[in-house]
Amino acid sequence: MATLLYRLGRGALRRRRLVVALWLVVLVGAGLAAATLRGPTASNFTMPGTESQRALDLLADQFPAASGATGTIAVKAPADGQLATPQGQAVVQELVQQASTLPGVVGAVNPLQVGAVSPNGRYALVQVQFATGGDDVTDEQRTAYEEVGAAAKAQGWQVAPGGEVLGGEPEIGSTEALGVLVAAIVLIITFGSLVAAGMTMLNALIGVGAGMAGLFALSGVVQLTSTAPILALMLGLAVGIDYSLFITSRHRQNLLDGLSPEEAVGRAVGTAGSAVVFAGATVVIALAGLAVVDIPFLTVMGLAAAGTVTVAVLVAITLQPALLGFAGRRVLPRRLRSVPTDGTAADEDDSDVTDRPAGTTTEERNRFGFRWARLVTRFRVPVILVGLLGLGLLALPTPDMRLALPGAATAAVGSPARVANDLTVEGFGAGFTGRLAVVVAGDTPQATSAAVPQVTALLQRTENVLAVAPPQLSPDGRTALLGVVPKTGPTDEATETLVHDIRGAVSGIPDADVLLTGVTAIGIDVSEKLSDALPIYLLLVVGLSVLLLMLVFRSLLVPIKAALGFLLTVAATFGITVAVFQQGHLADLVGLDTPGPLISFLPILLIGILFGLAMDYEVFLVSRMREDFVHGETARQATISGMGHGARVVTAAALIMISVFGGFVFLEDPVIKSMGFALAIGVAIDAFVVRMTIVPAVMSLLGDRAWWLPRWLNRALPNVDIEGEGLRTHLEDRTPTHV
Repeated sequence: MATLLYRLGRGALRRRRLVVALWLVVLVGAGLAAATLRGPTASNFTMPGTESQRALDLLADQFPAASGATGTIAVKAPADGQLATPQGQAVVQELVQQASTLPGVVGAVNPLQVGAVSPNGRYALVQVQFATGGDDVTDEQRTAYEEVGAAAKAQGWQVAPGGEVLGGEPEIGSTEALGVLVAAIVLIITFGSLVAAGMTMLNALIGVGAGMAGLFALSGVVQLTSTAPILALMLGLAVGIDYSLFITSRHRQNLLDGLSPEEAVGRAVGTAGSAVVFAGATVVIALAGLAVVDIPFLTVMGLAAAGTVTVAVLVAITLQPALLGFAGRRVLPRRLRSVPTDGTAADEDDSDVTDRPAGTTTEERNRFGFRWARLVTRFRVPVILVGLLGLGLLALPTPDMRLALPGAATAAVGSPARVANDLTVEGFGAGFTGRLAVVVAGDTPQATSAAVPQVTALLQRTENVLAVAPPQLSPDGRTALLGVVPKTGPTDEATETLVHDIRGAVSGIPDADVLLTGVTAIGIDVSEKLSDALPIYLLLVVGLSVLLLMLVFRSLLVPIKAALGFLLTVAATFGITVAVFQQGHLADLVGLDTPGPLISFLPILLIGILFGLAMDYEVFLVSRMREDFVHGETARQATISGMGHGARVVTAAALIMISVFGGFVFLEDPVIKSMGFALAIGVAIDAFVVRMTIVPAVMSLLGDRAWWLPRWLNRALPNVDIEGEGLRTHLEDRTPTHV
């Protein structure tokens, strides 16, 4: 693979104008396709095969009037008892009339007629039924709904439209651009050259632009969840910058070693590019592997993110060499551009961030990477113990992790959904924000009519049920819909218990199917299925990491050590995220208004993404250790050399990823905020604690045993040549072309 990439890099530089032109055509074409073919994103999370989803499908088929999106308008009068006065009733009637005539609305229910009024006569809930599902409600219809009640507000009433109809796509604003700005600063400091930093950033932005445009173009035929593009953008930016950083760094070192630009870029793509391809492949495999858990919306999210990562890899190994060809020696710091390229100039480069030949200068060995490596290997046992203890303490909150789909109760304070939720809780209690729906379906109207009273009685006797609404019948009388109001909120553990209690209580009704659904029930079903899939996916990822690293490093203990380090990273990241977002510790620092359960798909996504990034850092650090060990250095010397040469590039790469992911913490949407936070913390832990501290300590402790592999297994495993041994052999008979 290294030899093939070497030729690809040289060819891209020689035909750089054509390569750049082709990528610009791809970017413009994808942009035009996205503008014309882009479809809406979905804000709901369906789960085929669950009881709640079967109930929704049944409603859509036999009770279409009840299958559309619903809205709840919370109303608060200026004083207690005012809803019982003629003036108050007139205000409510006018509000109901206005809501019923909104575009896309089938009808609105007067709360005075159905008893949806608080005991003190001050609060009321107006139920609004839309003709279509929440994802099909247009922005104009949603805006008109949010603006309802202007006349009542003018008279001192509080009117807060809410409900599932308000679900929409998270907005990307200017705050996350801070992460990109920090990444640019890191690149400038790392390279000491505006040209190198700017070209690396430009390359990454072109890649993420093409990837995102292609994703939106496909959204016309593939339904994306509202968070899928955000995740794709996060990963596309982070890995795009990092992969370009790795190749540019190696190219600069090759120039300082006296190679011509063409030869330098060829060898950079052949060596660092091989690691980029491997690292990108691990991320893509982990994300695409989400399809194994058989959850459609999660599969789409994983494939969407995998697509942007694939584009980032292609851009790094094709467009980056072309851009480096245009830059020439300007990718070097100004003071080194005119240094004679006799192969010794590299010793003067303080900005060296890549692998170097065996035998390093005194100046190099005094750099922080070497000093840190010597310190870690000298005190390896205390370092390992402290690292394990620290990560173990951080992981302590992990067993308390609770999962749920996002709800209005944890929405940003001041948002329409949150205002309506808080007003409903204030007037009626938390249970009214998480109402359940029981669907009773019989083969005949008589069977349904006979089953409804039995179901109602069972529901009323179930613990934690506050109220059961009268049944609504479908036009043919074969399907009935009963509303159930729990005493607790939608994300409370007691509500989850209630869902199971109801399903158990009504399971024996004869001659009728009784199914429980509603937003709350769907959220519980999704969370439980994801929780069940989490151990299976974790086992798959860990097994994959052991296999891939065994192929790369021809070792048995190194992959096991890497997998255990990955598990430490995941456990500690879960623990910190639970402590902040669920338990509320230091929540103000991340701008979190209301702690609550983690979003259901966060843990499984986090595992997939961190797996790829962890393997990324593992390869860039340990591959140099193996290379020096194979070339005659002792295991300890190889460990120090690998850390010394790789520490700076891994530090820069990690800081860039942390900056990009951290930029999304500033968004108001709590789902995106938690994703950005968890990914940033996970990268920080894995890069600085696990890979750059615990890994060299363990490698030093293992010594030569780290590189042991049974002979039969060595013969059985294919050689992927990630270290460029084949390329080195290919170049042995060639004399490097000097500038």
